[in-house]
Parts: sequence; C-alpha cells; structure tokens
Amino acid sequence: MEIEKKFLVKTLPSDLDKYEKKCIEQGYLCLDPVVRIRKSNSQYILTYKSIADSLADVRINNEIEASLTKEGYEHLRKKIDGYIIEKTRYIIPLPDGHIGELDIFGKRLEGLYFIEVEFKDEEDAANFVPPEWFGANVSGDKRYANSYLSQCDSNDMLN
Repeated sequence: MEIEKKFLVKTLPSDLDKYEKKCIEQGYLCLDPVVRIRKSNSQYILTYKSIADSLADVRINNEIEASLTKEGYEHLRKKIDGYIIEKTRYIIPLPDGHIGELDIFGKRLEGLYFIEVEFKDEEDAANFVPPEWFGANVSGDKRYANSYLSQCDSNDMLN
C-alpha cells in the first residue's frame, strides 16, 4: 500500500546538487489499472497500481513492483500508450523525518515540478505539516498524475 501526498513547489531548493538524484524515464502500458515501466538510473521496474482511495488531499494506492531486465524494458517501451515522461528526481530528507521526492520534468514537460511525500499510514499523512517551500496540495488533482501527463500534449497538460 502506498499513501502519499503531492504538492506544487513555491521555491526550488538552491542546493539540489547535494541530494541523491535519479534520472527517470517512464511510460504507461495501461491506465486503469495503471501498469507502468520505469528506468531509474540503471534499474528497470514494472509497476502495477490500483487506486485504493483517492481523497482531496491524499492518495492511497495498492502497488506492486517487479524488476525488469534492460531488454525487457526496451521491448515494453515500444508498446507504451502516449508519451515517455523524463524527469530528474531528487531525494530530499525533510526536517520532520519524512522524505520528499522532488520531480523536475524535462523535454516535453520542461518547467513542471512537484514533490511527493509517502507516509506510513493515514494518521501520519493527516498530521503532516509541509515545509514552507511546498506549495498547494494537488494530490486529488488528476492533472498532476504522471499517467495523465503521459497522455497530454504539452500545451494541454494542465487544462
């Protein structure tokens, strides 16, 4: 089970180079349920996600991940629906002990960025106080779901 919140970002941290980063490329084979392939640095992953609950301020998903070979990833990459998403993910420890995953999108989605935080349970999510540099909570807004973004032309993405 994955319990997470997604936020816009008011101001990007100025010291991003000090954080671990992942260069991510991902595509979607199916949107309902979500079946995603991802290359994260040198790892290849197949993910199945189904929505367990979607509230205005938190998303709860059932999620299963399995490793892929590079060859398996490349084979499935040819079969995706929509566009490949490219982004750099920065892993940012937050002052309260949570971890923020800041995604800065490239290519077709350049200029878009947001941060996700995962929680151990719903109470943890409900008690979370975002840092000052976080913007609006967009967890319930489908326009910020990567699966949605993979289907949009860049000029339609947030309409």
